Amino acid sequence: MVVPMTHATLKKTFLFVAVVFFCGGSLLAQWPFGAHIKRVLFLGNSITYSGEYISNLEAWLVENYPAHQIEFVNAGLPSETVSGLSEEGHAGDRFPRPDLHERLQRVLKAVKPDMVFACYGINDGIYQPLAPDRFAAFRSGMDWLHQSLVKAGVKRIVHITPFVYDDEKTRTKGYNDLMAAYSQWLVAQHKKRGWEVVDLHAAMTKALETGIAADSNFRYAKDQVHPGSEGHWFTSRLLLAYLHQKVPADIRQALLSTEKNEKIVALVARRQAMMKDAWLGATGHKRPEMPVGLPLAEALDKYKQIAAEIKCLQEK
Repeated sequence: MVVPMTHATLKKTFLFVAVVFFCGGSLLAQWPFGAHIKRVLFLGNSITYSGEYISNLEAWLVENYPAHQIEFVNAGLPSETVSGLSEEGHAGDRFPRPDLHERLQRVLKAVKPDMVFACYGINDGIYQPLAPDRFAAFRSGMDWLHQSLVKAGVKRIVHITPFVYDDEKTRTKGYNDLMAAYSQWLVAQHKKRGWEVVDLHAAMTKALETGIAADSNFRYAKDQVHPGSEGHWFTSRLLLAYLHQKVPADIRQALLSTEKNEKIVALVARRQAMMKDAWLGATGHKRPEMPVGLPLAEALDKYKQIAAEIKCLQEK
Protein backbone atom coordinates (compact mmCIF):
# COMPACT_ATOMS: atom_id res chain seq x y z
CA MET A 1 0.00 0.00 0.00
CA VAL A 2 1.29 3.47 -0.86
CA VAL A 3 1.31 5.62 2.26
CA PRO A 4 1.08 9.42 1.73
CA MET A 5 4.27 11.21 2.72
CA THR A 6 4.16 13.59 5.67
CA HIS A 7 4.78 17.30 5.22
CA ALA A 8 8.19 16.95 6.86
CA THR A 9 9.15 14.06 4.58
CA LEU A 10 8.00 15.93 1.48
CA LYS A 11 9.99 18.97 2.56
CA LYS A 12 13.16 16.91 3.06
CA THR A 13 12.59 15.14 -0.26
CA PHE A 14 12.13 18.40 -2.13
CA LEU A 15 15.34 19.81 -0.65
CA PHE A 16 17.18 16.68 -1.80
CA VAL A 17 15.65 16.87 -5.26
CA ALA A 18 16.82 20.46 -5.61
CA VAL A 19 20.47 19.46 -5.42
CA VAL A 20 20.56 16.51 -7.81
CA PHE A 21 20.20 18.51 -11.03
CA PHE A 22 22.96 19.21 -13.46
CA CYS A 23 21.70 22.51 -14.83
CA GLY A 24 22.45 24.57 -11.75
CA GLY A 25 21.00 27.91 -10.77
CA SER A 26 17.84 29.14 -9.15
CA LEU A 27 14.43 27.72 -9.96
CA LEU A 28 12.74 30.23 -12.22
CA ALA A 29 9.05 30.56 -13.04
CA GLN A 30 9.41 30.88 -16.80
CA TRP A 31 8.35 28.98 -19.90
CA PRO A 32 10.84 26.11 -19.88
CA PHE A 33 11.13 25.53 -23.62
CA GLY A 34 12.63 27.69 -26.35
CA ALA A 35 10.52 28.90 -29.24
CA HIS A 36 12.04 26.14 -31.39
CA ILE A 37 10.55 23.37 -29.19
CA LYS A 38 7.06 22.49 -30.42
CA ARG A 39 6.85 18.69 -30.05
CA VAL A 40 8.37 16.70 -27.18
CA LEU A 41 8.76 12.92 -27.42
CA PHE A 42 8.91 10.59 -24.41
CA LEU A 43 10.66 7.23 -24.88
CA GLY A 44 10.74 4.48 -22.29
CA ASN A 45 9.17 1.27 -21.06
CA SER A 46 5.93 0.44 -19.21
CA ILE A 47 6.32 3.22 -16.63
CA THR A 48 6.53 5.79 -19.40
CA TYR A 49 3.73 4.09 -21.33
CA SER A 50 1.44 4.39 -18.30
CA GLY A 51 1.89 8.09 -18.91
CA GLU A 52 0.81 9.50 -15.58
CA TYR A 53 3.92 11.57 -14.95
CA ILE A 54 3.74 12.89 -18.52
CA SER A 55 0.11 13.93 -18.09
CA ASN A 56 0.95 15.67 -14.80
CA LEU A 57 3.80 17.52 -16.46
CA GLU A 58 1.66 18.59 -19.40
CA ALA A 59 -1.23 19.65 -17.16
CA TRP A 60 1.12 21.89 -15.17
CA LEU A 61 2.21 23.66 -18.35
CA VAL A 62 -1.35 23.95 -19.67
CA GLU A 63 -2.56 25.50 -16.42
CA ASN A 64 0.35 27.85 -15.86
CA TYR A 65 1.18 28.87 -19.44
CA PRO A 66 -2.13 29.03 -21.35
CA ALA A 67 -0.62 31.22 -24.08
CA HIS A 68 1.95 28.58 -25.05
CA GLN A 69 1.29 25.58 -27.25
CA ILE A 70 3.39 22.42 -27.05
CA GLU A 71 2.63 18.79 -27.90
CA PHE A 72 3.78 15.89 -25.72
CA VAL A 73 4.00 12.54 -27.52
CA ASN A 74 4.20 9.42 -25.35
CA ALA A 75 5.84 6.57 -27.28
CA GLY A 76 6.74 4.43 -24.28
CA LEU A 77 6.43 0.68 -24.87
CA PRO A 78 5.97 -1.85 -22.04
CA SER A 79 8.80 -4.36 -21.50
CA GLU A 80 11.14 -2.50 -23.85
CA THR A 81 14.91 -2.25 -23.48
CA VAL A 82 17.58 -0.18 -25.18
CA SER A 83 20.11 -2.98 -24.63
CA GLY A 84 18.33 -5.53 -26.82
CA LEU A 85 18.40 -8.10 -24.00
CA SER A 86 15.63 -10.37 -22.79
CA GLU A 87 15.64 -12.88 -19.94
CA GLU A 88 14.59 -16.51 -20.24
CA GLY A 89 10.92 -16.99 -19.48
CA HIS A 90 9.99 -13.34 -19.99
CA ALA A 91 6.19 -12.93 -20.07
CA GLY A 92 5.80 -16.65 -19.50
CA ASP A 93 7.73 -17.30 -22.72
CA ARG A 94 4.98 -15.67 -24.75
CA PHE A 95 7.36 -13.10 -26.29
CA PRO A 96 10.82 -11.63 -25.76
CA ARG A 97 11.33 -8.08 -24.60
CA PRO A 98 10.92 -5.58 -27.43
CA ASP A 99 14.05 -3.72 -28.48
CA LEU A 100 14.02 0.03 -29.17
CA HIS A 101 16.47 -0.54 -32.04
CA GLU A 102 13.64 -2.15 -34.01
CA ARG A 103 11.33 0.89 -34.02
CA LEU A 104 13.22 4.08 -33.18
CA GLN A 105 13.70 5.32 -36.75
CA ARG A 106 10.00 4.88 -37.54
CA VAL A 107 9.06 6.82 -34.41
CA LEU A 108 11.44 9.66 -35.21
CA LYS A 109 10.28 9.84 -38.81
CA ALA A 110 6.60 10.01 -37.82
CA VAL A 111 6.83 12.22 -34.73
CA LYS A 112 9.66 14.56 -35.84
CA PRO A 113 10.38 15.64 -32.25
CA ASP A 114 12.22 18.81 -31.33
CA MET A 115 13.03 17.44 -27.88
CA VAL A 116 13.22 13.95 -26.36
CA PHE A 117 13.01 12.64 -22.79
CA ALA A 118 14.33 9.06 -22.59
CA CYS A 119 14.09 6.76 -19.56
CA TYR A 120 15.59 3.28 -19.82
CA GLY A 121 17.43 0.89 -17.52
CA ILE A 122 14.96 -0.85 -15.22
CA ASN A 123 14.41 -3.63 -17.80
CA ASP A 124 17.90 -3.53 -19.25
CA GLY A 125 19.44 -5.37 -16.32
CA ILE A 126 16.78 -8.04 -17.00
CA TYR A 127 16.40 -8.48 -13.22
CA GLN A 128 19.68 -10.38 -12.91
CA PRO A 129 22.88 -9.59 -10.94
CA LEU A 130 25.25 -7.00 -12.31
CA ALA A 131 27.29 -8.51 -15.13
CA PRO A 132 29.86 -6.88 -17.45
CA ASP A 133 28.19 -8.04 -20.66
CA ARG A 134 24.71 -6.82 -19.68
CA PHE A 135 26.11 -3.52 -18.42
CA ALA A 136 28.05 -3.09 -21.67
CA ALA A 137 24.86 -3.75 -23.69
CA PHE A 138 23.07 -0.99 -21.76
CA ARG A 139 25.89 1.50 -22.27
CA SER A 140 26.11 0.64 -25.96
CA GLY A 141 22.35 1.02 -26.34
CA MET A 142 22.33 4.42 -24.64
CA ASP A 143 25.22 5.62 -26.81
CA TRP A 144 23.35 4.43 -29.90
CA LEU A 145 20.12 6.12 -28.76
CA HIS A 146 21.78 9.45 -28.04
CA GLN A 147 23.69 9.52 -31.30
CA SER A 148 20.58 8.48 -33.26
CA LEU A 149 18.65 11.40 -31.77
CA VAL A 150 21.46 13.82 -32.57
CA LYS A 151 21.64 12.51 -36.14
CA ALA A 152 17.87 12.93 -36.49
CA GLY A 153 18.20 16.61 -35.63
CA VAL A 154 16.60 16.51 -32.18
CA LYS A 155 17.41 19.89 -30.64
CA ARG A 156 17.39 18.87 -26.99
CA ILE A 157 17.86 15.43 -25.41
CA VAL A 158 17.21 14.73 -21.72
CA HIS A 159 18.07 11.34 -20.24
CA ILE A 160 16.23 10.22 -17.09
CA THR A 161 17.96 7.65 -14.90
CA PRO A 162 15.94 4.51 -14.04
CA PHE A 163 13.10 4.48 -11.53
CA VAL A 164 13.78 2.99 -8.11
CA TYR A 165 13.38 -0.77 -7.68
CA ASP A 166 11.77 -1.63 -4.34
CA ASP A 167 12.57 -5.22 -3.47
CA GLU A 168 9.99 -6.88 -1.25
CA LYS A 169 12.66 -8.09 1.21
CA THR A 170 15.80 -5.99 0.73
CA ARG A 171 13.92 -2.80 -0.25
CA THR A 172 16.46 -0.42 -1.85
CA LYS A 173 19.28 -3.00 -2.01
CA GLY A 174 19.87 -5.85 -4.44
CA TYR A 175 18.62 -5.05 -7.95
CA ASN A 176 18.28 -1.39 -7.04
CA ASP A 177 22.05 -1.29 -6.47
CA LEU A 178 22.46 -2.47 -10.05
CA MET A 179 20.16 0.35 -11.18
CA ALA A 180 22.33 2.74 -9.18
CA ALA A 181 25.36 1.61 -11.19
CA TYR A 182 23.49 2.15 -14.46
CA SER A 183 22.35 5.56 -13.24
CA GLN A 184 25.83 6.63 -12.14
CA TRP A 185 27.14 5.81 -15.61
CA LEU A 186 24.45 8.01 -17.14
CA VAL A 187 25.19 10.83 -14.70
CA ALA A 188 28.88 10.62 -15.62
CA GLN A 189 27.99 11.29 -19.26
CA HIS A 190 26.92 14.80 -18.25
CA LYS A 191 30.48 15.69 -17.28
CA LYS A 192 32.17 13.62 -19.97
CA ARG A 193 30.01 14.50 -22.96
CA GLY A 194 27.61 17.22 -21.87
CA TRP A 195 24.50 15.03 -21.89
CA GLU A 196 21.51 16.41 -20.03
CA VAL A 197 20.69 13.95 -17.25
CA VAL A 198 18.00 14.03 -14.56
CA ASP A 199 19.01 11.68 -11.75
CA LEU A 200 15.57 10.37 -10.88
CA HIS A 201 17.02 7.16 -9.46
CA ALA A 202 19.10 8.86 -6.74
CA ALA A 203 16.28 11.21 -5.79
CA MET A 204 13.61 8.51 -5.72
CA THR A 205 15.82 6.07 -3.80
CA LYS A 206 16.51 8.75 -1.20
CA ALA A 207 12.81 9.58 -0.94
CA LEU A 208 11.89 5.91 -0.59
CA GLU A 209 14.46 5.39 2.16
CA THR A 210 13.16 8.48 3.96
CA GLY A 211 9.62 7.16 3.67
CA ILE A 212 10.62 3.72 4.96
CA ALA A 213 12.37 5.30 7.95
CA ALA A 214 9.10 7.02 8.88
CA ASP A 215 6.86 4.05 8.04
CA SER A 216 8.15 0.58 7.15
CA ASN A 217 5.08 0.04 4.93
CA PHE A 218 5.86 3.02 2.72
CA ARG A 219 6.12 2.08 -0.98
CA TYR A 220 6.07 3.70 -4.38
CA ALA A 221 5.42 0.43 -6.22
CA LYS A 222 3.34 -2.51 -5.03
CA ASP A 223 5.03 -4.82 -7.53
CA GLN A 224 8.59 -3.52 -6.95
CA VAL A 225 8.75 -1.89 -10.41
CA HIS A 226 5.71 0.13 -11.43
CA PRO A 227 5.09 3.19 -9.24
CA GLY A 228 1.59 4.22 -8.29
CA SER A 229 0.31 7.78 -8.38
CA GLU A 230 2.65 8.95 -5.58
CA GLY A 231 5.67 7.89 -7.63
CA HIS A 232 4.36 9.59 -10.75
CA TRP A 233 3.65 12.82 -8.88
CA PHE A 234 7.19 12.65 -7.50
CA THR A 235 8.60 12.18 -11.00
CA SER A 236 6.62 14.99 -12.61
CA ARG A 237 7.63 17.37 -9.79
CA LEU A 238 11.28 16.40 -10.25
CA LEU A 239 11.13 17.02 -14.00
CA LEU A 240 9.36 20.35 -13.55
CA ALA A 241 11.99 21.48 -11.07
CA TYR A 242 14.68 20.43 -13.55
CA LEU A 243 12.91 22.65 -16.06
CA HIS A 244 13.31 25.59 -13.65
CA GLN A 245 9.73 25.68 -12.41
CA LYS A 246 8.76 26.85 -8.93
CA VAL A 247 7.10 23.62 -7.89
CA PRO A 248 5.12 23.44 -4.62
CA ALA A 249 5.76 20.47 -2.34
CA ASP A 250 2.24 19.22 -3.04
CA ILE A 251 2.02 19.52 -6.81
CA ARG A 252 -1.14 17.43 -6.87
CA GLN A 253 -3.00 19.89 -4.67
CA ALA A 254 -1.75 22.78 -6.79
CA LEU A 255 -2.88 21.16 -10.05
CA LEU A 256 -6.30 20.20 -8.68
CA SER A 257 -6.90 23.39 -6.70
CA THR A 258 -10.11 24.42 -8.51
CA GLU A 259 -12.93 22.70 -10.34
CA LYS A 260 -11.67 24.21 -13.59
CA ASN A 261 -8.20 22.83 -12.97
CA GLU A 262 -9.61 19.40 -12.20
CA LYS A 263 -11.35 19.42 -15.58
CA ILE A 264 -8.17 20.49 -17.35
CA VAL A 265 -6.16 17.71 -15.70
CA ALA A 266 -8.81 15.16 -16.69
CA LEU A 267 -8.87 16.36 -20.30
CA VAL A 268 -5.07 16.27 -20.59
CA ALA A 269 -5.02 12.73 -19.17
CA ARG A 270 -7.77 11.59 -21.55
CA ARG A 271 -5.93 13.07 -24.51
CA GLN A 272 -2.64 11.42 -23.49
CA ALA A 273 -4.32 8.04 -23.00
CA MET A 274 -5.85 8.23 -26.47
CA MET A 275 -2.79 9.48 -28.31
CA LYS A 276 -0.20 7.05 -26.92
CA ASP A 277 -1.96 4.03 -28.44
CA ALA A 278 -2.58 5.89 -31.69
CA TRP A 279 1.11 6.76 -32.01
CA LEU A 280 2.22 3.21 -31.15
CA GLY A 281 -0.14 1.84 -33.76
CA ALA A 282 1.00 4.31 -36.39
CA THR A 283 4.72 3.72 -35.83
CA GLY A 284 4.55 -0.02 -35.25
CA HIS A 285 6.23 -2.35 -32.76
CA LYS A 286 6.71 -6.06 -32.07
CA ARG A 287 5.17 -6.29 -28.61
CA PRO A 288 1.96 -8.36 -28.59
CA GLU A 289 -0.92 -7.92 -26.16
CA MET A 290 -1.12 -4.13 -26.57
CA PRO A 291 -4.35 -2.11 -26.90
CA VAL A 292 -5.34 -1.18 -30.43
CA GLY A 293 -5.45 2.58 -30.73
CA LEU A 294 -7.42 4.81 -33.05
CA PRO A 295 -6.04 5.48 -36.53
CA LEU A 296 -3.64 8.39 -36.10
CA ALA A 297 -5.59 10.79 -38.33
CA GLU A 298 -8.77 10.18 -36.33
CA ALA A 299 -6.90 10.55 -33.04
CA LEU A 300 -5.37 13.84 -34.17
CA ASP A 301 -8.83 15.18 -34.99
CA LYS A 302 -10.00 14.26 -31.50
CA TYR A 303 -6.81 15.82 -30.12
CA LYS A 304 -7.87 19.13 -31.66
CA GLN A 305 -11.36 18.78 -30.19
CA ILE A 306 -9.97 18.23 -26.70
CA ALA A 307 -7.58 21.16 -27.21
CA ALA A 308 -10.59 23.34 -27.99
CA GLU A 309 -12.32 22.16 -24.79
CA ILE A 310 -9.20 23.02 -22.79
CA LYS A 311 -9.01 26.46 -24.38
CA CYS A 312 -12.62 27.18 -23.48
CA LEU A 313 -11.88 26.30 -19.87
CA GLN A 314 -8.75 28.47 -19.86
CA GLU A 315 -10.73 31.48 -21.11
CA LYS A 316 -13.38 31.26 -18.40
